[in-house]
Formats: sequence, C-alpha cells, structure tokens
Amino acid sequence: MSEMIRPGLHRRLSREVSGDVLFDRFSRGRYATDASIYQIMPAGVVVARTAEDVVAALDAAREEGVALTMRGGGTSQCGQTVNSGLIVDTSKHLNKLLELDVEGRHALVEPGIVLDDLNRLLKPHGLWFPVDVSTASRATIGGMAGNNSCGSRSLRYGTMRDNVVAIEAVLADGTRGRFAELEQGAKGEPPRDLVAAMLALGRREAGEIAARFPGVQRRVGGYNLDALVQTDHPGGDPVNLAHLLVGSEGTLGISTAIEIKLSPLPKATKRLGVCHFPTFRAAMEAAQHIVALKPTSVELVDETMIALAREIPMFVPTLEAFVKGRPAALLLTEFADDPDENAASIARLEAVMSDLGYGFGRGGAHEGGVVTVGDVTLQGAIAELRASGLNIMMSMKEAGKPVSFVEDCAVPLEHLADYTDRLTAIFEKHGTRGTWYAHASEGCLHVRPVLNVKLEKDVATMRAIAEEAFAMVREYKGSHSGEHGDGIVRSEFHEAMFGSRIVGAFREVKTAFDPSGLLNPGKIVDAPKMDDRSLMRYPPGYAVSDFPTAFDWTSWSGSAGGFQGAVEMCNNNGACRKSAGAVMCPSYRVTRNERDVTRGRANTLRLAISGQLGPGALHSDEMAETLKLCVSCKACRRECPTGVDMAKMKAEVLYQRGKAKGFSAKDRLIANLPRTAWIAARFGGALGLRDRFGPLARLLETIFGFSARRSLPKFRRDWFRSREGDVAGGRSGEAGGHPGVVLFADTFGRWFDPQTLRAAVAVLKAAGYPVETARPLSGRQPLCCGRTYIASGMADRARAEAERTIAALMPHVRAGKAIIGLEPSCLLTLRDEFPALVPGEDARALAESALLFEEFVAREARARRMVLPLEPLGRKAYLHGHCHQKAFGAMPAVEAALRLIPDLDLTVIESSCCGMAGAFGYDAETIDVSLAMGELSLLPAVRQAPEGALVVADGTSCRHQIFDGTGRTAIHVAEVLAGALSHKT
Repeated sequence: MSEMIRPGLHRRLSREVSGDVLFDRFSRGRYATDASIYQIMPAGVVVARTAEDVVAALDAAREEGVALTMRGGGTSQCGQTVNSGLIVDTSKHLNKLLELDVEGRHALVEPGIVLDDLNRLLKPHGLWFPVDVSTASRATIGGMAGNNSCGSRSLRYGTMRDNVVAIEAVLADGTRGRFAELEQGAKGEPPRDLVAAMLALGRREAGEIAARFPGVQRRVGGYNLDALVQTDHPGGDPVNLAHLLVGSEGTLGISTAIEIKLSPLPKATKRLGVCHFPTFRAAMEAAQHIVALKPTSVELVDETMIALAREIPMFVPTLEAFVKGRPAALLLTEFADDPDENAASIARLEAVMSDLGYGFGRGGAHEGGVVTVGDVTLQGAIAELRASGLNIMMSMKEAGKPVSFVEDCAVPLEHLADYTDRLTAIFEKHGTRGTWYAHASEGCLHVRPVLNVKLEKDVATMRAIAEEAFAMVREYKGSHSGEHGDGIVRSEFHEAMFGSRIVGAFREVKTAFDPSGLLNPGKIVDAPKMDDRSLMRYPPGYAVSDFPTAFDWTSWSGSAGGFQGAVEMCNNNGACRKSAGAVMCPSYRVTRNERDVTRGRANTLRLAISGQLGPGALHSDEMAETLKLCVSCKACRRECPTGVDMAKMKAEVLYQRGKAKGFSAKDRLIANLPRTAWIAARFGGALGLRDRFGPLARLLETIFGFSARRSLPKFRRDWFRSREGDVAGGRSGEAGGHPGVVLFADTFGRWFDPQTLRAAVAVLKAAGYPVETARPLSGRQPLCCGRTYIASGMADRARAEAERTIAALMPHVRAGKAIIGLEPSCLLTLRDEFPALVPGEDARALAESALLFEEFVAREARARRMVLPLEPLGRKAYLHGHCHQKAFGAMPAVEAALRLIPDLDLTVIESSCCGMAGAFGYDAETIDVSLAMGELSLLPAVRQAPEGALVVADGTSCRHQIFDGTGRTAIHVAEVLAGALSHKT
C-alpha cells in the first residue's frame, strides 16, 4: 500500500481536534478499504466529535496540502471512501437527529446518523425515511447523500435526491453555506458568485444535458447537472443546489447537517407476492408487466442466491417458509396500501402470472406461480434475506468471488430480458458467470461476474467485460451507474457515457467548488484507471506465507487456502456494524470504534498475515489490542452472511502469540481452572476473603488483573459429584426403549452451579430416561471441553482435552446415546471447536450427537417421546439467550422447552451479549466495556421485569452478569422445568 507520513499534520490535529486522531499503521490500515475491491493507505484518520472537528481537519488538510475524504459507514462498493490523504469518520459521534418537524415531515440530521437508527427514532411519530437501502443497519445519511442512494422502494419514494431538502456544507476553502432551493437573500446562502456560475452553466448546457443524460430514474453517475437547469413551465422543479451536492461523493463540499423529507410509515397490512419462475429470462420478461400493477417494489432473487442462502443457517427457515420447489428466479413483489387494495393487487398479480402461463399445479415447462405472504414476521425475514444479497453472494468459498464493477447498470424495463441475456453471453465469452439480484422494478439488477482479482488475467477480464457491458448499456440508453455511484470503478468511463462536453462541465463544477482538488480527488473527474492494481486490495506481489495452525481451516481452502481464506472472506460490507437487533457485534455497539468491529479485526488480520503491517504483526501488542474486546460470542459465525468466524480466528491468533511470546500468569490461571477447581472448592471459604477484604482484592487486581469491582464466582462445597447424575432405567411407556442419555457435566456447573445439573437429572428422571454422567476412560480428572484453554490461547492443551473427551464419549455415541450438556459455551465446543481441533469421523460423530439440554427436551417432546408431569407456575418468565445458543440456532429449542410448562407467560428479551463472556467481565482492563454491554438492553430489561418474575438464562456468565448488574437471580431452563414438576411424581 502506498502511504505518506505526515508527523506535522498528526501533531496539529492532536492539538486542534477533540475527537480521535489516528495515525498509527494499524488504524490507518483499517480505513484503507471499503466494500469495494480497492485499498489505499491513508495518511491519517480523524474520528470527528463535532462539526468544528470537521472544519479543523479541513483547515489542516488544506494548509498541509493533503487531500481529505469523508467517511460514514465505509460500505461504498466503488471505492468512494478510500484515499491517500486524511479520512474523516463521522459515524461515531456526528450521528444526532438535530430537529424534527412531525407535521411538516422534515428532519435535520447530522451526516453520521445511520438509517436504521434514524428510523427507530422516527417510528414513534409514525414516520420514516424511505430510501431503504439494503445496508440500512450501517449506511449513514451523509454517505447516502454522497452516493445518491436509492433503495428497494425507489419506484414509489424516489432516490436520495428526491428526499433531500437542503445540505449545510463547508466548501474546500472553509466557506460555509446552506445549499437548498434558491431564494434571494436566504440566510446562510452559498457564495453568490458560485451560485451564479452554476446557473450559467445550467443555462449553457441545458440542451446537451437533455440529449446526453439517460432517461432512467436510476441515474446516479457524474454530477447532477440537470439540477441546475431552470424550468419555465408551471410545476417544473426549481433549482436546488443541494441536489448538485447529492451524488457528488464528497468531491464538492462537506456536509455538516442534512435536511430531509420524511414519509408516513407503510401500513402494517402490506402483502408480498413471491412470483416463482422456471427460467431467469421468464422473470425478466415478466418484470415490466408486474411493475404496471404499481407495487411498492419488485426485487429479484436468483437461483444462485437461493442456493448460497441454503448454506447459511440463519436463512434456512425463511427459505423453507416461502420458496416452493426449485425456481430459477423469484420476483418479490410488495404492495403497501390499504388491506382491500393490497388483496386486490395480489389478485391482479396472480392474474398477470396466469396470463403469462405460470401457476402452481399446471405442470410442464411453465411451472411457476405466486406464493402470497401476509405474515409480518415472515415478510421481515424475507426482507432481511434480500437485503443480505450482496453478502450471501460473497459467501462463495472459492478462489473467485463476485466482483462489483458492472454492479448496478440500469436499462429501461422493456430491454431488461435482452440486456441480461446479452450480458450473460459476455460473461460466458470471458469464461465466467454472473450472480443476479435486486431491483427488477427499476431495470437495475445487481450483477457480479465471478473473478479472482488476485490474478492479472482476471483483472484484464474485468476491464474487457466492463467496456463491453457499458457499451451495451449506452445502446439501450441506460445508465452505467444506477445506485452505487462512480468512485474509482466507473468514473473513468464518463466520457463514453456522457460525451466530452458534459465531462468538461463536470470538471468545471469541480473546479468552481474545489479549485485545488482537496476533496476526495480521483472520483467523478480526473479518475485513475479502474483496473489499476496498485490501488487494489490484492496488489501485485500480494502473498501470505504458510504457517502451521492450531485449528483445521481446510474447509476454507477453496477461497484462498486455510486461515488466509477464512480471513479474506470478509468483504467489508459492514453487516457487523449494526447497533441493534440480534447479537453481532457487541463490543462495537459499546465503543463504535472501527477497531472493535468484526470487519476491522478481519482487515487487521489480513494486513498482518500479508506483511502489510510490518514483521511480527500477527504476534504484536497492536494485534492483541485489536482482538482484546472480541468476546468470542460467535455471533459473526451465524449473522455474518460470509461466515467470518472471528471467535475461532481470535483463538488461533492467541495460540500463535502464545507460541511466540508465552503466556501470562493470568492466562495460566484461567486456562487451568478445570484442573485446579477441585482444590479451590475445598478452600472456598479462604478464597472468599478476597471479596470481603477490599485491599486484598486490589492487590490481586495488580497481580492477576481481575477487577476489584467484581466479585468472583463462588466455588461450592456441595459441588456436583458424578454419581449424582446416574439414573438407572426409565419407566416404560414414556422413554421406553431409549438408549439413554449421557450428561456432560461442565466445569462451571460442577463447581459453581451444581443445582443446574441436579435439576436436569431430576427432569430426565421424571421423564423416564436412563442417565449416566460422562466419565474419563482413566484417571479421576473430570472430562472437560477445553473452553478455558481455547480462550487463553492454549489450543494444544485444548486439543489434548478434546482427544480425551472424544475417546471417552465415543462408545456412548456408537450406542446411539445423546450427549447432553447445560452450559452452552461448553457443550457447543463439542459441536464447533472439537472437529477443528481433532479433524476426523469421531469428532464429527460426537458433534452430531451433542445436544444442549433444552435441545434434547424440545426434540423429544416434539417426537412425543417425552412426557413431563408439569404444573403451571403462575409466574411470568423473562428469557435471555446465551450468545452461543443464538449462534447455533438453539433459541427456538429453549423457548419450546419452556413452553411445555402449562400457561407459562414467556417474554424473550431482545439482547446482544450479556457482556460477561467468561473472564472478560472480570478483567480490570475490560470491565467497563463488559458492564456497558449489559446496559445496552439486557440489564434494563431485567430491572423492568415485575417483582417475582422468573429470569431465565442458561449461561453461567449471563447469570452472574445479571446478578451483579441488577441484584436479580437468574436460573437455568432445567431449574425452571424442575420447579414445575408435579409433586405427585
């Protein structure tokens, strides 16, 4: 990566800026990429706290002769937010809703506010901002304005340009102005000479603009010169200079506040018609007829996306609920009017499909039809699947990946079928294929040819495809930029699209606003070649040296090879940056630092293993800091559509660091807990002195790093003995003929929470299942999952534990017995890490037989093999799910087990990680983040639970965090079921 060092700039910014000023190589590397194929190392990064910080950064950059690029969520797919100068990040602090006019349906927002966060604030007022891009969980309004984003419902609501009223901006020379509809003498108006120059340009080029600008709605390429053309006829659009800044990609001015139009929330009675087609062309031909019905949106999902989504656990239940058979393409058609009109629209949709020859049950070549979805929850799940289209496509585990460069060309609907056929032929001609999805309603399909841009020949193929595709788009009078803007990818092609005169006008606009080329140079005008490999994430000479790994990464061999391939699965699209819903990424939700999000960690790892952060980067203290706040929740394993498993990557890096630098006393103390717990349990009273005597707690904090502000878990004198878990033979008729259950008594349950294991035994006994406690083949040391060794980086010790446990449990597995456990992080280690530590058939067989207690209960009850004598509890119950339960899709089983209790009033708390995460919550360096994670949603929800309500949490750490944070005692599902057992049994 090319880079320039500016120590003077760093010192100045550190003095003048209240936000974070980041000039170290690791931080700059994290801002060197966005969601495109490009990578440029910046000179430095400013995480602006105030608008004054932005102005100070601009002044310093101008006076130091350094370019400045604004950045929001960093999700640009064309390289808009990468540059070699100063990067200014607005997403952490400049994210406020400044003013809200509910009656007038207007809002004034800071540029760093994320679309989903904004809409959560607007929802209580019955309003939303309707430019609903698929990256809504991380896309900022400033970035959307810079790109002129569109969203899936632009058919009804238009683009950003249609929804931006005004922009308060700072120009390159420091001049401030409010860019809006022209109004003589308006407060804060832009410089009059600039306004006059732009109006003169509009008058002069009106004819050329009318002749050369594509007529499709999805035209976001170049500058919006048509916004400068004054119309004389009544009802014509007045000149609004904000619309010139919209889509300018930060090259003309810097927004400090944006005034936007709002819309009423769509009615909850919307209906979705999922049109199934036997061929891709059939769907493309049908699009224009479906659009004529005036739906809110028509979105494409092709068979490639369906097939890839079937490999991602979080999407499987959704697909099973609405996809019928094996369609080649789906058109998701939404109607969002009143209920009667929606029903009529669905009927008309079915009639159109019937007229086209499609209807389920018809048979033959025209098999297809409409699946109607009225359920709001399923509609939301389908919308989430469609919004994840990019990441689903990028989940391919092979050397080639779908590459964005002809990503969002837009053509008139009547040409869509021919265009897609011809573009497919171009792909085939160059030896590749494309993946298709998105906005069929606008003739703007996201299509990505599969290429390996590490190879010179594939980069050459990329250019050849681009040139042929863009020529075809011009032939159809379409736009080569239909949604994602220009950036580095498309800017060089503007002359062919618009002609030299219009490109000259683009350059004239840039010069008028930014004569020294300070703001985000190389975008829209004077652009580099799109295939300049020196600007790419994988430049010439990119290589990663092989090194022996602790875990088996061969399942990633198709993408690049082992650990490298796993790391490179991150495409930077930023799904991990969402601030609410599900779990990923809990530490980022607290800090809002790029370093502390899955994407930032993956980028750092990629740069480190490829030598771009200097020698020894993988083992460095900077890398340790990068991973320190990763709580190994495993949410990314499930929620990242490309499957970036940061928990396992962190374990690998800790192992590599431990080999290079050794382990601390704290590491060894945590890792060896399963081995030393029996000693600690016998001296639990003496250990309790630490919690009762403050000076001792502070001394031990100094020595071992365990925070004096947190009491340690209590070792129980009545620990769980293995013989307690042995229950011979069951009662006939209930579990009759069942081969039995083996209880895997984890370290935490055995020594800290034995009541949970005893409760599980009581439930299984009441259901009539033969139970025995898992025991080692030799020696007295209880079996262990090795979780503490993994968390401490001692993967070799964890492997030894895995081998010992596998050997002891395999006879039971072969006998058909279920291996069940209560602590999610321990039992699920058998399913996740064991096969990666000890590859082979035995580990895989054990993984398939290992079940959480509640998974076993739910499975047996569903099969009607388990009949429990349960009585109503007469209490409300509030359930918090352990991160690993969520990561492995076990939460439905937890709910199903609890709902076996008659009339149980159950509420599931929507929460991310509890924040305790094993030793993380006890560490003096991380306790503040731990507590802040708990306060995001879990602890407030528990405090609001009625007195006397049950609080249910299966994780030992979760229960401790709840008690420490609220004073409420949470219990395991097994305890709830045991408490509901009839006293007559």
